[in-house]
Amino acid sequence: FDDGPGPYTQQLLDILDKYNVKVTFFVTNQFPDYQNMIGEAHRRGHTIAMHTYSHDFDSIYANETAYYNDLNQIKAVCEAQTGVSPTIIRFPGGTSNTTSKKYCPGIMTALTQSIPANGYQYCDWNVDSMDAGGAKNASTVANNVISGMSKYQNSFVLQHDTKKYSVEAVEEIICWGLANGYTFMPMDANSPMVHHRANN
Repeated sequence: FDDGPGPYTQQLLDILDKYNVKVTFFVTNQFPDYQNMIGEAHRRGHTIAMHTYSHDFDSIYANETAYYNDLNQIKAVCEAQTGVSPTIIRFPGGTSNTTSKKYCPGIMTALTQSIPANGYQYCDWNVDSMDAGGAKNASTVANNVISGMSKYQNSFVLQHDTKKYSVEAVEEIICWGLANGYTFMPMDANSPMVHHRANN
């Protein structure tokens, strides 16, 4: 789950608790009033990973220094909330984003090389719920995820806990997965990482 925590994160945590499913949150500070949800998610056994502090493309992708300055800000928030330093990150827009070209040509290629050198792993996704695109209701999100998961041995599903309808789709996704032999797991340092190709 990207972009949170936000107003629907508590609802999501309660749904996940109901089925004892653990997930990975790629967190930001876009909704500072919900910062405490980072600590709450951690206490409930979910993985806290970093998405960036601001999620502001023109700022974070201005240059590598700007990217790491922003990353260090969300790292400090995560440490304050959880007592541990996250080691997994996701680039806003994904590794394959082309929007970053407007701000700094070549930055994604550079970051894919420097992130591991700085002790982090980055992860993209292979199943897109489209909750940030064409999917605008829970049933469409659930259908997109279920059809996507059916294609992979290891599915890395992209959803946003900032979208109410995406959170509302989670129970259907979990029930389908459990009925069809799937295991839901939070990511850790030993998880396989799916990488998009850098297009900038």
